[in-house]
Amino acid sequence: MPDLTIRPASECRYDAVSLGEVMLRLDPGEGRIRTSRSFQVWEGGGEYNVARGLRRAFGLRTAIVTALADNEVGRLVEDLVLTGGLDTSYIQWVPYDGIGREVRNGLNFTERGFGVRGAVGVSDRGHTAVSQMKPGDVDWDHLFGELGVRWLHTGGIFAALSDSAAETVIEAVTAAKRHGTVVSYDLNYRPSLWKAIGGLAKAQEVNRAIAPYIDVMIGNEEDFTASLGFEVEGGDASLAELEVDKFAAMITTAAAAYPNFAVIGTTMRTVRSASVNDWGALAWSPATGVVQATHRERLEILDRVGGGDSFASGLIYGLLDGQPLQTAVEYGAAHGALAMTTPGDTTMVTTADVLKLAGGGGARVDR
Repeated sequence: MPDLTIRPASECRYDAVSLGEVMLRLDPGEGRIRTSRSFQVWEGGGEYNVARGLRRAFGLRTAIVTALADNEVGRLVEDLVLTGGLDTSYIQWVPYDGIGREVRNGLNFTERGFGVRGAVGVSDRGHTAVSQMKPGDVDWDHLFGELGVRWLHTGGIFAALSDSAAETVIEAVTAAKRHGTVVSYDLNYRPSLWKAIGGLAKAQEVNRAIAPYIDVMIGNEEDFTASLGFEVEGGDASLAELEVDKFAAMITTAAAAYPNFAVIGTTMRTVRSASVNDWGALAWSPATGVVQATHRERLEILDRVGGGDSFASGLIYGLLDGQPLQTAVEYGAAHGALAMTTPGDTTMVTTADVLKLAGGGGARVDR
């Protein structure tokens, strides 16, 4: 078992709480954004997706800490979050100014891609209510101390939204540590979020300030190099083509730089086409060293968005359940693979589905 001290469920109202933005995703299905006349509506967000996965796939008690503009779009997002089963008590409702000049809700248009046409995401999230969250907005001592939370999850997407959002992350993770709450963070590097506010240098500045407070650091190969500045040997090969031992070296470097990391989890993906990816994962702890999940070559994908978030929730579930790290990373890799077989950012599978695939089960019809 990794060296994580997790509070007993009986002492806490929540198994997990996420801090981050929840956007309205508009999905053109098999079509393209630029030519669609109708869109399927989902909710999604890097940090939110993890808490929702823990609730819907694994049955844990979860909540989201976020902010929404109080209008019909915000209430639609709330309705979707309620359907996902999360406690909405910690949504901050911000008065709407009528046209979104000062505050609004985030929109995310995402087309899935197919074959040689890659997935495309267009975010419309400037001046959102959650980007204006600041230290002092949330009574963290009440949440973590009086109510009790076993696990806090947040990440680099929320931290990139504004200086005050990054400061809110620092406030949240330091409060969590005071009360014995385990903290996980998904680096989730998105160049589009950073390019107007300092680019790669700013991303590394912010994430390096947060990293010393994190128990479980999660990301893919690009996240660790871009967000934390770790160099990985590999010549001219893309990161997705690096061998497992190169990933292992990267994880070992991260662990040496941040001895507070009790667990590191990273996904490995080789993109053969938008519809076919090789998919796998590694995890590390001081006790186990690097362990590898089942590597799935030529995994067929319907909608790849949210696969990394589902990996994170599967990994976290395994750790909260007291499983060995090898089992937890298998849960994560299996959950991520399954989540990419359905549309939308969020999971549509059950614990039984995850355990079956993680245990070597296949896609034969269940009758």
